Amino acid sequence: MDRSIGRFFSLLVFCLSFTVPLCAERTDLSIDLKALEKSRILTKAKVYLQEKPRTVTADVCERSEGDRHDFYSEGDYWWPDPENPGGRYIRRDGETNPANFIAHRKSMIRLSDLIGTLVSAYRITGEEKYAGHAALHLKSWFVDEKTKMRPSLLYGQAIHGRYSGRSIGIIDTLHLIEVARGAKILCLSPSFKARDQEAVRNWFSEYLNWINTHEYGLKEKMHPNNHGVCWSLQASAFADFTGHEEILDWVRTQFKTVYLASMMDENGGFPAELKRTKPYGYSLFMIDAMAGVAQIVSNQQEDLWQFVSPEGRSMKKGMEFIFPFIVEKGKWPYPQDVMYWNEWPVRHPSLLFSGLRLKKKSYLETWKKLESDPKTYEVLRNLPIRHPLLWVSHSGV
Repeated sequence: MDRSIGRFFSLLVFCLSFTVPLCAERTDLSIDLKALEKSRILTKAKVYLQEKPRTVTADVCERSEGDRHDFYSEGDYWWPDPENPGGRYIRRDGETNPANFIAHRKSMIRLSDLIGTLVSAYRITGEEKYAGHAALHLKSWFVDEKTKMRPSLLYGQAIHGRYSGRSIGIIDTLHLIEVARGAKILCLSPSFKARDQEAVRNWFSEYLNWINTHEYGLKEKMHPNNHGVCWSLQASAFADFTGHEEILDWVRTQFKTVYLASMMDENGGFPAELKRTKPYGYSLFMIDAMAGVAQIVSNQQEDLWQFVSPEGRSMKKGMEFIFPFIVEKGKWPYPQDVMYWNEWPVRHPSLLFSGLRLKKKSYLETWKKLESDPKTYEVLRNLPIRHPLLWVSHSGV
């Protein structure tokens, strides 16, 4: 009985830590996230309550050199060579090969949306049925020996005739960031058993260690474009869940000295993304990833939303660069994306986070008007943050 009472008051305090700032946000910036999300989330949650777990073990690709517990994917922009159909694939940047094996990616994207939705529903209603079903899926993916995914990524973004896996495949697990954040919230629910909490946390700790020690992870960690930022976004989310403060410290330094100081130009754009064949989509993806990192690792001592590098680079400048083209895409001064031009923009988390952190009402109003549940796979693949109620902290956002 004492333990139940303790859990109740812990949950009450936890919920209040979100509720007070959300009310403040509504007063200051005319946004009530719980009210805004309620219909969308509860409608989706009703469907997800009927869904059974589907992990990587449900789909096996004969081209993978791993076993059924290994995540597997294939390089997006690699195609058969017309001059040598049975030989090594060749690259067509920005053009996704529809024959790729994407079943594991789809299952992980589904998991991310499912956990994000059910945990958000739990936050809105306090009903344990949502927490319990989310915990069931976490257990299948990260605890049960028969169905769990191995905490490594040796076979991500393989290329026929070239590589069985590559370092850049690590970006595929970007959709685990909201899973980690959801799991952290669920730890206050009695439906998420203590032994399963520990096992899930250990899985994320093992995977964090792998991406920070294996040659694939170390290469991705220092990648000089969106891949490096996405390594930090993942590492930050996993470290925040597992308590690895040294990782968060490293990311803060990297954000200031590399991502802003070196990757951003004087206008607030990211040249490495602007030179791609999909410069608009990649620019949106990059600023979303930057915003996600800033959202996780900022603290009372270091607010990365307010930081300005010696060169004058900042999140404020980055948002000022991209925002006009979110509002009016037709004014985009760079080449049009070779694919998926019409599908962007959507409800980008950078608009929400920066609107609240930088107190820009225009960002919030734009965010509210955009599509919250896009259906195009390519858009979903590049939009790992879709559940704002997972991202609110005691400090206000």
